[in-house]
Amino acid sequence: MSTPISPRSRRRVLLPVARTATSLFVVGAVAAAGCVGAVGATATPVAHAASTSVPAAGLSVAATVTIDGTQYPNPLRLLDGTGVTDVARWEGTRRAELLTAFRENVYGQPLPRPTKQTADVQTTEDGDVVSKKVTIGITGPEGTGSFPLRLFVPKGQTPRGTFLMIDHRGSVSDDPGQSSDYAPVSTITKAGYAFAQIDANDIAPDDSGSYRSKMINLFHPSGSDLPDDAGRAVAAWAWGASRAMDYLQTDKDIDPSKIAVIGHSRSGKAALWAGAQDPRFAAVISNNSGSTGAKLARRGDGGVGAETVSRVNSSFPYWFPKTYQAYGDKVDELPVDQHELMGLVAPRRLVIASASDDSNADPEGEFLAYEAASEIYDLYGLGDNGLGTTGWKPATDTAFSGPAMSYHLRSGGHGLKAADWNIYLKGDLFTQASPR
Repeated sequence: MSTPISPRSRRRVLLPVARTATSLFVVGAVAAAGCVGAVGATATPVAHAASTSVPAAGLSVAATVTIDGTQYPNPLRLLDGTGVTDVARWEGTRRAELLTAFRENVYGQPLPRPTKQTADVQTTEDGDVVSKKVTIGITGPEGTGSFPLRLFVPKGQTPRGTFLMIDHRGSVSDDPGQSSDYAPVSTITKAGYAFAQIDANDIAPDDSGSYRSKMINLFHPSGSDLPDDAGRAVAAWAWGASRAMDYLQTDKDIDPSKIAVIGHSRSGKAALWAGAQDPRFAAVISNNSGSTGAKLARRGDGGVGAETVSRVNSSFPYWFPKTYQAYGDKVDELPVDQHELMGLVAPRRLVIASASDDSNADPEGEFLAYEAASEIYDLYGLGDNGLGTTGWKPATDTAFSGPAMSYHLRSGGHGLKAADWNIYLKGDLFTQASPR
């Protein structure tokens, strides 16, 4: 027996967001209080009223839920078979179970926190923008390296929020006046937001022969094979976003409580994984991320020739660990699926963007995962995903938004376009909704 997934509706309550910042930045071997694992600070558990849509605590619940006629793992079922009925049980037990399962079976174990981390900041002013080039120094047990972070801040104001892009294209320069569909820096700053960028290739080159050469080999001996469950390039990119976040938390010119991680395509996979692990990100934006991003794994090719688990691992064997590659032709045996990954972002803002003609990413599979993630948000009283009774296929070029979940289906093909950014900049993504 399985539990069907259905949309939820909840009222919206807004909370003020406090601003804090520090100017000193040195991270040592001991993580800051409240940090978890290798990535970032954990959210403070808060007792909230339980959703009435899930079984009472202690009762055994179905192992699966039904999504579009197919059985998927039930995100609200503990490993011992009992139901998750409230935030305390989700944050105290189930969230950790899912993170462990994703690390062991999908993305791999993340790199640990550096034994030492530093930031060297070079600041320039150009018209209405303050530009900063931050060299983030990383020391691990096998050596020392660094990668740059670019930050563009509108002058004379606290930004409405900051977009941190994981950029696998290497398309952002030091010029604050640059603009493109993919990274419209000047448009973003003129809208009152800050924009930050890390180049994925400075963290783990997008290449099978050299992906370890930057950050990974600072933590693993270069002459030895990586453990089968060690994260590869995508996990390293996500880790890099959290190391950039370490610095952004200290920059006095931005609000550290209003930072979103954003990625497109392969970087969209990394952005989701970064946001799932690191609760310091106020919003997580995954644009056209497809397989092992927003798309449900058990959808296969979705009937549209979409990229599958088998194909992504065959085409890019250095993106994910060997433990994940073992599921190529048996995705039904995966203990998790991507609706649960999205749920790990709760109660923070989840933003999923698809494109109508992007068959390789299976936009319907991304849509269905987004719908199913509502069940986790519902624990917080935030299960309204903005879609109402809208099923597939929703209207294109329309923003659907609830108190903590946002979705749109852009017309056209694969890409991060001006139309996507227009929705992000107008989407009020940094207003925090109050969990019930």
